[in-house]
Amino acid sequence: MEPVEKTLIDCHVHLAALPDGDNGCFISPRLLKSPLFRFLLWKHELSPAHPREANRTYIEHLVTELRASRHVQKAVLLGMDGFYDQTGLLNRQHTEFLISNDYVLKIVRAYPDLFLAGPSINPQREDATEEVHRCADAGAVLVKVLPNAQHFNPADLKYRPFYRALVQRKLPLLSHVGFEFSLIGKDQSVGEPDRLRTALDEGVTVIAAHACSYGLMLHEKFLPTFHDLARRYPNFYADISALTLPNRIRMLLHLRRHPELQDRLIFGTDYPLSVFHLAAWGRVGLRVLSKMMRTTNRFDRQVAVCRGLGLNFRSFGDVVAPLTTTPSP
Repeated sequence: MEPVEKTLIDCHVHLAALPDGDNGCFISPRLLKSPLFRFLLWKHELSPAHPREANRTYIEHLVTELRASRHVQKAVLLGMDGFYDQTGLLNRQHTEFLISNDYVLKIVRAYPDLFLAGPSINPQREDATEEVHRCADAGAVLVKVLPNAQHFNPADLKYRPFYRALVQRKLPLLSHVGFEFSLIGKDQSVGEPDRLRTALDEGVTVIAAHACSYGLMLHEKFLPTFHDLARRYPNFYADISALTLPNRIRMLLHLRRHPELQDRLIFGTDYPLSVFHLAAWGRVGLRVLSKMMRTTNRFDRQVAVCRGLGLNFRSFGDVVAPLTTTPSP
């Protein structure tokens, strides 16, 4: 057996939870009935009728798989903020899914050896900058946004104070890029990577999720933008989460042919989504492919598939400020 290389930090792991009355989480009835959400509940043996038990089971499964990984030592748990109206107030009617920052911080405190906090802050909320400072004081290592579902335009100059707060607290911005499938009712245009230039110009360390993949099978419309952002901004990075999914394979295969971009790539999985080895078929030897197929741990399979295809990437801890911040009590 190869020596253990448990040195990676996964920057893109979703904390999922059902609302239990105390955790501040929310799921719309429409999303709860959607085929994708029902599939995830079935796959992870989670029952909406027993939310506390379901939430505990999800964490237990994640902890077990992460501890069993031979390559990944820690994971950044991501929250999910909601929709905020023009007055900056939360609007549950237009919010599909909300994982509260308090819940993220609670789970991270319970497993400090495994998890780092990646709260989600919609810059449209009236207390966005205050929430940046609150979460930073509590030990957050990045802030996650999903503009398509959170209904905000990252390029809007009115969010400059939010971006400046991120710079002040040395918190990277992990932003979804491309088409968003899992949540309902969104403006897909705000997922374009060009919209991230405002944050980049303010000096924010930006991590584009899914390596700027558009997410619609063989059409990768953001390839030129990825190259331009990497050339213009030393503070621009991209994670490799979900790149083994069939609808994102083209970006994975493009990146393996462009080593000049690989220094900007950061390891991520998009857990709890599956990791596929389809991209490796016909491109690696049978022994390497067989190893990928035998690797059931999702963290390790992401490493095996991407490295097997010749894709180099870095750990989150290698490109951000030292992760030694002591959370406030």
